[in-house]
Amino acid sequence: MNTEGLLDPGDSTGLTLEFKVQLRRGGARRAGPPENEAQTPASDKPGRVPRISRVMALAIRFQDLLGQGETRDYADLARLGHVSRARITQVMNLINLAPDIQEEILCLPSTVNGHDPIAERDLRPIVAILDWTQQRRMWKELKGRIPGTS
Repeated sequence: MNTEGLLDPGDSTGLTLEFKVQLRRGGARRAGPPENEAQTPASDKPGRVPRISRVMALAIRFQDLLGQGETRDYADLARLGHVSRARITQVMNLINLAPDIQEEILCLPSTVNGHDPIAERDLRPIVAILDWTQQRRMWKELKGRIPGTS
């Protein structure tokens, strides 16, 4: 499922982000960039947007679709994205993060080479906690364990 223009450019926060996200079933991996990425002109910054940033933006977009009534429930989102309802739940749980943590995730620096420093699975213990103060403490600990993210 590709989504574009995930955040409203007229948003009063002054922050505009645009991501293309594609969810794949079964953890399928492929070498190289997606077919359409090779045709996209290179940006000023080297590297790529971390996957967790794209998934966070997708969760925000899905929440918007649900709020506007364009989709009824997680099952609709799962059918649209060709993924399981459990995967949609994992993605949507990111909405439970404190707003400042969501913003940090959306603004993570580009990954120049290798794996992204933070994966969605690293955040699962944090999203399981509903207390934002405790989430912030856990987020700070997570960033402290990962070089280049503090």
